[in-house]
Amino acid sequence: MNAPLKASSNIQLQVTPVDLNDAKTARRIEDFVKEQGASLFHRPQWLRAVEAGTGQRAAGFLAETNGVIVGWLPITEAKSALFGKAFISSGFGVGGGICATDHRAINILAHTAETFAEANSFTTIELRGGTIPATWQSWDDKHCGFERPLAADDEAELLAIPRKARAEVRKGLKNDLEIRIGTGRDDLAAHFAMFSESVRNLGTPVFPRSLFAAMIEAFPDTSDILTVVKDGKPIASVLSFYHDVAVMPFWGGGTMAARDARANERMYYELMRHGRSRGMERFDFGRSKTGSGPYNFKKNWGFEPAPLTYSAWHAPGHAPRNIDPTDAAYSGKIGLWKKLPLPIANTIGPWIARGLA
Repeated sequence: MNAPLKASSNIQLQVTPVDLNDAKTARRIEDFVKEQGASLFHRPQWLRAVEAGTGQRAAGFLAETNGVIVGWLPITEAKSALFGKAFISSGFGVGGGICATDHRAINILAHTAETFAEANSFTTIELRGGTIPATWQSWDDKHCGFERPLAADDEAELLAIPRKARAEVRKGLKNDLEIRIGTGRDDLAAHFAMFSESVRNLGTPVFPRSLFAAMIEAFPDTSDILTVVKDGKPIASVLSFYHDVAVMPFWGGGTMAARDARANERMYYELMRHGRSRGMERFDFGRSKTGSGPYNFKKNWGFEPAPLTYSAWHAPGHAPRNIDPTDAAYSGKIGLWKKLPLPIANTIGPWIARGLA
């Protein structure tokens, strides 16, 4: 991506592919994202952490008028031998898409992305949120987001959780569990062990360990890992981000022992407390597949599902890529994956998962 592509002179817009390794350009985009209140996944730091952790290139397109940014489309260039090549906005995120202050920039950014995608044999562009370009396919029935304000204090936080779920949290509070919060090597190791076992049990490949390390490095002051420990052994762990006064548990998991100890319930309640101590005002429980187990878990905690609108473009003659783990086409593979010994799943999984973006 290196040649600028201009709009017609009468609208005075210029759309340019960007080099996020250029510190000045990245800083300008960071400032624009902050001014617009855009998502964590619009930040150049996020894209560069994805690149550092998975090898999937960070890129994007910038719309400007007289040197002033009026639009930004973050891109992860996902390349996979199994799933093909796609521009994703934003890679490994649940948000992204076009952020623009000038409506004229929306379709020009989209058209520029289409042109570059076709020229470089990328057959799909996926936007996870943002403004939908004209003529693009969109849907809002596959995923929901879950968010609510944090309560004023610990007891109010408990009372904000519906009765049945609150009873489970209270059981977790009564158990002899230790809470550790940090970003060191031991925290990362415990988190990967918990997360990788959890996703193996669900039948899906784990993301590379390097992705989590890259995220902690990219967001040293606005991310951390909370781990629940029983009898000296980690049994549940979650890596969270802190963005726009929201605490965002993002990658979490636990062992089978976590269920009996109510460690997951304790973990999220403790994260609510910790987020409040950091000055956060909202708890963003992330997205879940509509109707799935995690979807119901979050509803049971009193979070109202909000449909997420995504959109996509596909090169002529090419079918959409299918990375939906709940699709019937993957049912047999998921069953086999659940039976893999964890060391084998953790060796093969990252090679597959880095292409999912």
